[in-house]
Amino acid sequence: MNTYRFFMLSATCLMLTVNATTHAQAPLDDDAAMIEYLKNLDFGQLQEVEVTLDDTFDIFDGLIKARKVKVASGVEQSMSRAPAVTTVITAQDIEATGANDLDDILESVPGLHVGRDNFYNPIYSVRGLYSITNPEILLLINGIPMRDLVAGNRGTAWGGMPVNNIARIEIIRGPGSAVFGADAFSGVINIITKQAEDIKGTEVGVRAGTYDTYDVWALHGGKFSGFELAAALEIQHTDGPDEIIRADRQSQLDKKTGSNASYAPGSVERSQRTVDARLDLSKGLWRLRTGFQSRSNLGVGAGIGRSLDPRGDVAEIRYNADITYHDPVFTQHWDVSAQISFLDRRFESKNLTLFPPGTRLPFPRQATGVVYEDGVWQSHSMDQRYTRLELDSLYTGLKNHVFRLGAGYAYEDLYKTTYITNRGLGADLKPIPPGAGGVVLDDTPGVIMPEKIRKNAHIFIQDTWALADAWEMTAGVRYDDYSDFGNTINPRFALVWQTSPHLTTKLLYGHAFRAPSFRELYVYNNIYRGNSDLKAETISTWELAFDHRTRDNLHLALNLFRYKIKDKILFVPIPNTAQLQAENKGGQKGYGMELEARWKINNKSSLLFNYAYARSDNDQGEDMGDYPRHTIYLRNDWLLKPKWYLNIQANFVADRQRPPADTRPALDDDITVDLTLRRKDIRAGQWNLATGVRNVFNSDRREPILPDIPDDLPLAGRQFFAEARYHF
Repeated sequence: MNTYRFFMLSATCLMLTVNATTHAQAPLDDDAAMIEYLKNLDFGQLQEVEVTLDDTFDIFDGLIKARKVKVASGVEQSMSRAPAVTTVITAQDIEATGANDLDDILESVPGLHVGRDNFYNPIYSVRGLYSITNPEILLLINGIPMRDLVAGNRGTAWGGMPVNNIARIEIIRGPGSAVFGADAFSGVINIITKQAEDIKGTEVGVRAGTYDTYDVWALHGGKFSGFELAAALEIQHTDGPDEIIRADRQSQLDKKTGSNASYAPGSVERSQRTVDARLDLSKGLWRLRTGFQSRSNLGVGAGIGRSLDPRGDVAEIRYNADITYHDPVFTQHWDVSAQISFLDRRFESKNLTLFPPGTRLPFPRQATGVVYEDGVWQSHSMDQRYTRLELDSLYTGLKNHVFRLGAGYAYEDLYKTTYITNRGLGADLKPIPPGAGGVVLDDTPGVIMPEKIRKNAHIFIQDTWALADAWEMTAGVRYDDYSDFGNTINPRFALVWQTSPHLTTKLLYGHAFRAPSFRELYVYNNIYRGNSDLKAETISTWELAFDHRTRDNLHLALNLFRYKIKDKILFVPIPNTAQLQAENKGGQKGYGMELEARWKINNKSSLLFNYAYARSDNDQGEDMGDYPRHTIYLRNDWLLKPKWYLNIQANFVADRQRPPADTRPALDDDITVDLTLRRKDIRAGQWNLATGVRNVFNSDRREPILPDIPDDLPLAGRQFFAEARYHF
């Protein structure tokens, strides 16, 4: 689709939508007094009205009220007028769908698909931007980045995130570097945890399900010695799905060398134990938040080397704390906030098996190969520490303008790494001889990752200008300076037009960047070589968005987008060697659309639907592959009888092509259907019981991986769960 066709389609959609606003509107279902009150409000005031629905259908809360979002601009505003394409997921959405982990609920976002890498860590693919090694969406918890210096955003042992302490999730689909800096490339996910007012008392809960899965939690929110206090503790355990991989990379190597080392066919390793604890204290203008996340006994999925590994184990522990000062009336026209935050994360792996025991591998000057009786393995650890200072302010002293100004500094330190292996490059960067046993390479050139520091300073400015009654323009720019790869400038522009009382139209432009990871800058082994001269990847995106409230109980949205990526970082062959070196070598371009509909059918039923299409090509016009071109999500919330709720959701993933070098047939389309039945408000609202089925029809679902595993990564089959909550 060329640019002319893209904008002609946009104009056609606009004319059709404007025409639809002339149709008669259905009357509100409220009493006459409320109708008369609402009639006297202008559209801007209507968007700020929060509707409290009858308790008989509280899971529908927010479907017809204007949900507010802050992640788009730093100023809380209705989603329809925000200068970005956004999605908000509430705690009620999470409860209604029976989600147990962050990834369960993110599949409901238009254009966002949750894939998997060989460790079964999530790959958040937005609008066709799919990367197994370098996540291109920024993940935040309470506005603080969850970055990993070595592996990029999120980290190697993410281990998921439980959802019972999540108040809401705000999502930008599209670039966000003008506000958030590095890695807000294809989008931003900001997870906001519960405060005292969200919990209001004490809640305890337990959940059990298939694969020896259990989850227990306790939440408390209230006042303590003049403080607003929120505390949460959640513990999860699972043996993990036991899907079978029929052949892996070692299976193919066995055929070539005559060995018999592969564990395939065998099940993937997806066990894990997680502990999440959080404390939120606020008083006056101050807020203190602390957190602890432990991920232990994490199975390694399909193996670090895409060969099944029953003995490998990884773990990660994360500590965080932040102190925020926020004065909304610092002076007459100034709203000022300051925050200092701290994050420490320790990753540790033990006995990760690249090749199983009995593997025959080539070695210099031994063409027949050498048998590694103990296999090829490695153990390593990485300790990282992040300290950040953020200053943010709003100035409203000029008529029709709201200025946002800010600055910040980050000190990011990979302060300790350890590495033990029995194959690869030794301390002298020469091959380790077979039979040498585990060689300790700490503080040597042969270590898997050298200890490094990254410093980043940034400033930004943004102006939201009310041009006229129906027009608002947001323009901003952010400058980042990095100690290891230079500086970058990222502008944004948004023009929001209240086309009619029921239609909002947005024209958006954004420029974003992904910072090179330490792996891309500094790694050096017998396969990969980093490149300290790398530049950041950049993306430029244009969007045209329409938000239409066709009737009081029906909301439609259409988003059209087009993007272009430059300086994409790829590992490319080094001439006359067996190594690959990171280079700013590639380009990429894509386009697509997202269609959303929310419909309150009646007082007992509601429907949410979205469809997304994306196409993403390389510089040669070849499909990048692995991402779904088409996704469809459908959710129905149904009040069966007073206090009984049924949720049905279906997720359809289609048309996943292979990357240009992969000759296998395209992946099969798949559809997943989930059911959740919930009984609420038992005994004056104290008990909340639920049961559900995930993947009702036991669909054979798979996620793409390199041809080393010919049949790709199998996902979980049918799963059952039961849940009980008690609130007092």
